Amino acid sequence: METINNKTQPDGSETEESADFISEFIKADLASGRYASVRTRFPPEPNGWLHIGHCKALMVDFIMAERFGGTCNLRFDDTNPEKEDISYVEAIRRDIAWLGFNWEDREYYASDYYEYLYDLAVRIVKKGHAYVDDLSDEEISDYRGTAVPDKNNITETPPGRNSPFRDRGIEENLLLLSQMRGGKFADGAKTLRAKIDMASPNLLLRDPVMYRIRRETHYRTGNDWCIYPMYDFAHPLSDAKEGITHSLCSLEYEIHRPLYDWFIREAEVFPSRQIEFARLNLTYTVLSKRHLLRLVQEKHVSGWDDPRMPTLAGLRRRGYTPAALRSFISQIGIAKTGSTVDIAFLEYCLREDLNKTSRRVMAVLKPLKLIVDNWEEGKTENLEAVNNPEDENAGTRTIRFGKELWIEADDFAENPPPKYFRLFPGNAVRLRYAYIVTCTGCDKDSAGNISAVHCTFDPATRGGNAPDNRRVKGTIHWVFASNAVPLEVRVYDHLFLAEKPMDAPKEDYTAGLNPDSLKLISGARGEACLAEAKAGERFQFERLGYFVKDCPSIMSGEDQSVPVFNKTVGLRDTWAKIATKVKLA
Repeated sequence: METINNKTQPDGSETEESADFISEFIKADLASGRYASVRTRFPPEPNGWLHIGHCKALMVDFIMAERFGGTCNLRFDDTNPEKEDISYVEAIRRDIAWLGFNWEDREYYASDYYEYLYDLAVRIVKKGHAYVDDLSDEEISDYRGTAVPDKNNITETPPGRNSPFRDRGIEENLLLLSQMRGGKFADGAKTLRAKIDMASPNLLLRDPVMYRIRRETHYRTGNDWCIYPMYDFAHPLSDAKEGITHSLCSLEYEIHRPLYDWFIREAEVFPSRQIEFARLNLTYTVLSKRHLLRLVQEKHVSGWDDPRMPTLAGLRRRGYTPAALRSFISQIGIAKTGSTVDIAFLEYCLREDLNKTSRRVMAVLKPLKLIVDNWEEGKTENLEAVNNPEDENAGTRTIRFGKELWIEADDFAENPPPKYFRLFPGNAVRLRYAYIVTCTGCDKDSAGNISAVHCTFDPATRGGNAPDNRRVKGTIHWVFASNAVPLEVRVYDHLFLAEKPMDAPKEDYTAGLNPDSLKLISGARGEACLAEAKAGERFQFERLGYFVKDCPSIMSGEDQSVPVFNKTVGLRDTWAKIATKVKLA
C-alpha cells in the first residue's frame, strides 16, 4: 500500500512530528468509537485546473481512506457560478484519473445539495442564530473591523460593531430569506449572516455571510437559484451530508475550523472533523489557481495545459509521470508546518522514474552533416542498440548506418578548447553503437560557416569493439541522414526567474516571468523509430535528456504536421549536489 511519510525529509533531515500525525488522529477517532469507519473527500472548486499542490491534497485524501479501509468521495464544491464551468469539471476528472485514483460512483456536487443547504439555513434562522442583513459588502467589512498593529507592532483585533439589522425577529428573517430566494431583491441588496460573535478575535466568526444574492446562471442548475451559499457554510454541511469523517485540508483553513464546527453544531448534522496539514510550496513556481488563471487570461502561457505550468495537465504534456508525482508527494510527506520544497527534488523523483522506464533513442537538436569518406557509396548496415540498460526486458532495436550522418553541431570544433574530447581535425571518437571514426577536416560555405565534417571509420571497431591501440575518450550520438525523422523540439525552463516568485507584490509577480522559459528548435533530426512515437510516449534522447512526444493542447487544438517533442528534464541531477551541501552544512 502506498504511504505518505513525513519523518524523513528530502534533504535527509527529520521532523519532530510523528511519522504521520493525520493517521494518529484517525486511529484515535476509530479507537474511541467516534467513527465506525473512515470516509474522506477531495473537494475541488471547478474554477480552474488542478496543479501539483492539489496533487498533494488529493493523495492525502485518497490514500488515508485506502489506508484505513474506507472510501474517498470526489465532490465539486460549485457554489460560485460566476467562475465555474463544466470544462473545469472535465479537466479535474481527467487529471485525477491520470494519477491513478478511482472514485467509481462517489462523484458528488455541492449544487446537488442546494435545497438541503437552504433547509439547514432555515433551521439555523429558526434557532435565532442567523439573520438577514441589509448592509452592503463594504459596510459589512467596515462593521466587522480589521486586525490592527499597535505602536509596539502587536496585532490586535478591536471588537466589531453589530449590524443595525442583527436583532430582527425570527419570523421577519424567515420571510426575508424566502423573498431573497424568490428573487424579490436586487443583487447585493441583502445577505443572510450567521449570528455568532462580533467581538471574536477570529474575524471569520464575526457574523459571516451564509447566502448572497447573485443572478448568475449556474453551469448545472441554470437559473433555478438566485441566492448561493458561501463556501464556509456549504463546505462543512456538504461534508456532513456525505458522512465525511475526516475533512483533510490545507493549513490556511485552520482559522476556518471554529466556523466549520459551528455550522455543523448549529445545523445539528453529522459531526465531520476537520484536520489541517501544510500545503505544498515549490521553488520557481506559483501555486494559486487565481494567479495561474491570470497567466492564461493574459496569454503569458498558451493555456492551462502549457508545459511550463505547474498544472497536472501541463506536467503531463511536459512528460511527467503519475509514478514520479506520487513518489515526490510520498517522500515530502505530511507536516503541520509550512515549507518550500526545492524543485530540484521534484526533478530528481522524475529522473528516478524515467531512467527506469524510458526507451533510449538518438536525436540531434542542431544537425551537422558528418560524411564517412571511406564508407562505400550506397551501402547501409544495420546495428543493434539497447532500448534501456536499466530494464533487461526492454530488448534492443535496429538502427541504420551509412555514409552520411547527422551529428550535433556542438560535437565538432575546428579549434577545440582544452579538454575537448569530441570531433576535431585529427581526433577520434566513437559513434554510439557504431564505429570509431577519425576527423579528417570540414567543409565551409561561402560565409565561412561549417557545412559538413569529414571522417574515416575503422571497420575493426564495430559495435563496441576496440583493439588495444584504438582507445578513445569521447563517444557521441548520431542519426542516419537518409531515414532521419524531422522534429520540432521545445526546450522548457522555469516559468519564473525568482526562486520565490510571490515574494514580489502580487500585482507585479508577472514581471518576474522568465523570457527564456521556452525555446523552439526547428530542424532537429531523430531516429527513424520516432516517426511511430505515440502522443505521451517518453524517451531518453541519449546525452541530451528526457523528452516526450507532445500531446497537442486540449485548449488550442494545435495541428502538429511535424512531430513535436517536449524536453521534460535534463540528465544532470542537481538535487544530489543540493542534498550533499545540506548534509555538509
